[in-house]
Amino acid sequence: MSATYTKQTDADDDPVTLMLQKTGCLDKHYKVQECIAETQDWRQCQNIVKEFKDCMQEYTEKQRQKYSSK
Repeated sequence: MSATYTKQTDADDDPVTLMLQKTGCLDKHYKVQECIAETQDWRQCQNIVKEFKDCMQEYTEKQRQKYSSK
């Protein structure tokens, strides 16, 4: 191996993580996971889930506008 080789983390190899990075919603995704892990009840995390959902919807709408204007 060359000296310029840099090891990628598992997260860098995960296609879901890569997709969420592109959307700008990765931090909200992590917050949902963290809340569910802490509370063990997704129903207690609905405000965080809504933030993530809103972020994804905003990204989807921007993409739709981007491609419909071409």
